[in-house]
Amino acid sequence: MKIEITKNIKEANCITHNGTFHTDEVFSTILFSKILPNVVVCRTSDLEDANESQYIYDVGGGELDHHQLGGNGERENGVKYSSCGLVWKKFGKEVIQKYTDKDKDIDIIWKDIDKNFIQYIDAGDNGQIPAIETDYKIVQLASIISAFNPNWDEDLDSDERFLEAVEMAEIIFENTMKSTISKVNAMEEVEKSIQASKDGVMVLEKYMPWKEILLNSENSKAELINFVVFPSNRGGYNVYTVPKKMGSFESRKLFPKEWAGLKDEELQKVTTVQTARFCHNKCFICAVETKEDAIKLANIANM
Repeated sequence: MKIEITKNIKEANCITHNGTFHTDEVFSTILFSKILPNVVVCRTSDLEDANESQYIYDVGGGELDHHQLGGNGERENGVKYSSCGLVWKKFGKEVIQKYTDKDKDIDIIWKDIDKNFIQYIDAGDNGQIPAIETDYKIVQLASIISAFNPNWDEDLDSDERFLEAVEMAEIIFENTMKSTISKVNAMEEVEKSIQASKDGVMVLEKYMPWKEILLNSENSKAELINFVVFPSNRGGYNVYTVPKKMGSFESRKLFPKEWAGLKDEELQKVTTVQTARFCHNKCFICAVETKEDAIKLANIANM
């Protein structure tokens, strides 16, 4: 990634507003860095010397801005576009092509990142994230980016802090892209495992992202799966309950409450599973030494 700042608008190929910066134009800048050989940003609100060859976003009221009267459109679910969403809508698929040569996956990846990442940025910038009443601060991506802005009692160049925020945003975006592609790559294997599931238990030969794929699967067998077995990165096997929906702490079915918090011999005695090692006190995960015993334990819990 090569992103530079210039004070001279005529040297720039990307232009966004000056002053306090936010999550949307920071990540918009990251997106441009994926499709341009180099990005030279001028942060200004004076566009008199701008030209048609420059990308202007989050300022000026054009195609990639949303501050004009009435905003600049919204999705079917009501989430309004910020500059980030507008840049993603126009250039997102071109960005994705830098990461994968599987043309059939591009639309899926684009929709997934829009749903699970870009819309969060857009909603936050447009004040559409529901308030959560707590006596502590909910730390969100927007507040982390905002903290890069110079404090009132600091004599710092806002452009330099903008570049620091962009460096961190680059890591976040890269991880988001890689994890999304990884999830898409897992779809075929998870769907095969859904089809091969028996008695409400799905077995994966190795761990892969499965929850969203399972919950969104059109296979009728997916709705019947309550437990998922897969190898643990700590050794042995894990047995997980299936959440009712993504992000939910409620499961379709929990392990028996009598197993809660039990380990080793205590758990083996109550379950009759010889290599059972641990049941979480919230009854949503069990650890077992062997694959055969993991499946056995899942079947007992599912009775």
